[in-house]
Amino acid sequence: MFHYANPKRFEKISRPVLWAAGVASALFFAWGLYLALIASPPDYQQSETVRIMYIHVPAAWMAMLAYSSMGMAAVGMIIWKHLLAGLYIRAIAPVGAGFTAICLITGSIWGEPTWGTWWVWDARLTSVLILLFLYTGVIALADAYDDRDKGLMAASWLSLIGLINLPIIKFSVDWWNTLHQPASITSLAKIAEPSLDSSMLVPLLVMAAAYLGLFIALAIVRIDNEIAARRIETLRVRRANG
Repeated sequence: MFHYANPKRFEKISRPVLWAAGVASALFFAWGLYLALIASPPDYQQSETVRIMYIHVPAAWMAMLAYSSMGMAAVGMIIWKHLLAGLYIRAIAPVGAGFTAICLITGSIWGEPTWGTWWVWDARLTSVLILLFLYTGVIALADAYDDRDKGLMAASWLSLIGLINLPIIKFSVDWWNTLHQPASITSLAKIAEPSLDSSMLVPLLVMAAAYLGLFIALAIVRIDNEIAARRIETLRVRRANG
């Protein structure tokens, strides 16, 4: 991990990973959308509305994965002062915010015909909304200082503190009486025995793979852009100083 904290080493391995992730994401999206929108059956209770799940659930997973990775990067930035870790947080925050927004929007679209309302202050919905606020807070803090390193450090602290919200999101449906349905897959160990039928589980997992590939590709592109912007800024400072 420390070996690849160097931006040059990171760029050397990121390009082939970017192409692989991009191609895999495109293929999985094509396959997953066909399964989700055409091949999979409608639900006996939710009818065609259940198809929103194939967009909503993977977006929720990626929103939490992105923030988890930011929290781990925050440790590298705060303790070991690895600049690439700080740049990762700055790069990933908008991506995670995008996934969280997709999760909230599709959840509201699903909730209107299912619950009869676009929004309720349900524990799961509220904690995911807080996650979106955390993302926007990280983005704002990263740009709030004239000294970019101070901004990255402040964003790292918020990323680390915000990790406490992730178990609340995960277990909110178990801890409180909420409208949101419980998890269909409670852990990786229970993929073999989920409450979902295989005709719905397979499209869901394929779409999750597509989202994961998209996340990796977007992460690499944005990190490369952050590294390039940092180099340009350094060159400008050097020229200004003669």
